[in-house]
Amino acid sequence: MFHRCILICVLFVAAHSFGRGPNQKTMTIPGIDLVMIRVNAGAFTMGSPTDEPLRDKAEGPRTEVKLTRNFWLGKTEVTQAQYEAIVGLNPSRFKEVGPNAPVEEVSWDDAMTFCKLLNERERAAKRLPKGRAYTLPTEAQWEYACRAGTTTSYAGAPSTMGWSNGNSKETTHPVAQLQPNNWGFYDMSGNILEWCFDWFGDYPGGSVKNPTGPKRGHFRMARGGSWRMDARVGRSAARSGGSQGRRDYTIGFRLALSPVEK
Repeated sequence: MFHRCILICVLFVAAHSFGRGPNQKTMTIPGIDLVMIRVNAGAFTMGSPTDEPLRDKAEGPRTEVKLTRNFWLGKTEVTQAQYEAIVGLNPSRFKEVGPNAPVEEVSWDDAMTFCKLLNERERAAKRLPKGRAYTLPTEAQWEYACRAGTTTSYAGAPSTMGWSNGNSKETTHPVAQLQPNNWGFYDMSGNILEWCFDWFGDYPGGSVKNPTGPKRGHFRMARGGSWRMDARVGRSAARSGGSQGRRDYTIGFRLALSPVEK
């Protein structure tokens, strides 16, 4: 078993292209050229302070979150080309924007189907380490990566980091055209909303480790701004979402590679 684990890890490293940015390593998923950035374990305060002018009550109470395990997150939203390569179709409304535009008109269920098929492919190729799986990021993982060490309402100037109704010209745009955040992630402040793993629910307050949201619910969470929304909505703590079967031309997703929950 020990030798088998070593073999899997060696195959994983050999099959992926690694590089180093200022703080994180990156890897590229073979066949779809999807770049993932490693996010190191750490802690942050999730939610908005009560004096935030645009705060919704769903953004509180503020909760101290500790993420104890490293995870990987897509440098960009999953594109139309990447989605089609795995699922075999492109459901997007904005096909004319091109294959590097984010896929949209995908439900939470559709996004999880993409993850399932990708996991099957990568396991068959012996490129997926034991105890890890491609999935949607939890809300906590998403906000931690979006904040990228910042504690302010925005991770940077909204107009320079996201496509909104003020600069989008009523359409999505190819990924990675604007300024990334401090950790190298693009379009988290706008372009499309991004599905997260969690059911919608109130924050617990206090201090928690590796939260994954409620055990059940009626709506799945989505994060970030979109091409159709005001730039002010692209705050790091802003929450959105809908039923897990909802398809909309403002919603897509970003891929995570996370430890499998036992």
